Amino acid sequence: MPWLTSSRDPRWKGLPTAKKPPADPLAYALRRLSHRAYSVAEMRRALERKFGASGPVRHAIARLRELGYLNDKKFAASYAASLAQNRTYGRIRLRRELKSRLVDYKVIEPALDQAYEDTEERELLERALDKKVRTIKLPVTTARLYAVCQSLMRRGFRYDDIMKAVRARPELKPIAEVVALDEENSE
Repeated sequence: MPWLTSSRDPRWKGLPTAKKPPADPLAYALRRLSHRAYSVAEMRRALERKFGASGPVRHAIARLRELGYLNDKKFAASYAASLAQNRTYGRIRLRRELKSRLVDYKVIEPALDQAYEDTEERELLERALDKKVRTIKLPVTTARLYAVCQSLMRRGFRYDDIMKAVRARPELKPIAEVVALDEENSE
């Protein structure tokens, strides 16, 4: 706006202004944590990208851990439980998601065990398969069954479990047997 020459000009009142990033890594980290949870390594990476690898960044991470705002064990457990329940992901996909969030590898397996304590992975697979079967166009062809199986594999379920669940479905059983025969003949 070239006609506004000075910030003291009364016409500036009410116009949006750019927020200045805080100069303090701790304040910046707290602002980021107010939006979503972070793993320790993920927050460290964000702070180092913004402020460089310096002493204040290490102090900010240490302070956040001391306050309990950064805890990989809690983060992994809550994130895995959320994805398992809300998005019906299998173990393989959850492990990949936690690794992408830079969670410490020692914490991942206990978090996965805890996530599947309440709900069995088999139940989640059945739920995801129900949803896929409802949306599949009839008649079910081998190509459509293959697409359903691939979709479930991308969700992190094992192939063996998927085929057991598909064969247990009466509406999918004939096609599943044809697919199984094709696999045996190709080997």
